[in-house]
Amino acid sequence: MSGLRERQRLERRQAISTAAIELFERQGYQNTTIEQIANQAGVSAPTVFKYFGNKQEIILEILHEADRRALHDTRRLMPAMDDPVDALCYLEKLLTNYALEVMHPNLWRELLPLILFGGESELPAGYRAMNDALRGQISGLLRELQQAGKLRDDLDVDLAAFLLNDYAHLQLLRLVSQTPPDIESHSSQVRRITALLFQGMRN
Repeated sequence: MSGLRERQRLERRQAISTAAIELFERQGYQNTTIEQIANQAGVSAPTVFKYFGNKQEIILEILHEADRRALHDTRRLMPAMDDPVDALCYLEKLLTNYALEVMHPNLWRELLPLILFGGESELPAGYRAMNDALRGQISGLLRELQQAGKLRDDLDVDLAAFLLNDYAHLQLLRLVSQTPPDIESHSSQVRRITALLFQGMRN
């Protein structure tokens, strides 16, 4: 019975997330209310609050899961990649693809300026905490490449992770500003810049 309840809980949580994203993409994140999300999901507003404290938490959970998938898939294939540029470009590709998979470019166009320049409101603060964790994971991935002899021993992996993460945000902002987004050109540009950065990181 507890298994059934858990499945129902997960299904309801997913229904709320799906309803929220549909509304965010149709009418904008800032114009969407919890009451509208509840109506779209076929539940009450208190039920939405039971699963998510606010609409910011819905966005952050969706993005966190996309980042988790990208890191997991990169780590799974990384041992077969001799070139660290390949590994880092693959990670960036998955982070971008999964980000666009869970949220339409129109929604990213609205959210990225708010996330990056929105001051101390709840969404930017929550995103910064999540992004700090992602940057820590990128540092760990760089450290693994370093220990495998593919990066310089004296490389400051935390600084490198910060640089790569910051650059990825800038490129994502540029990408979603295009209509439609030119993924091929984006990937090519990311690879050129990443290769340039790594000329100073290799053994």
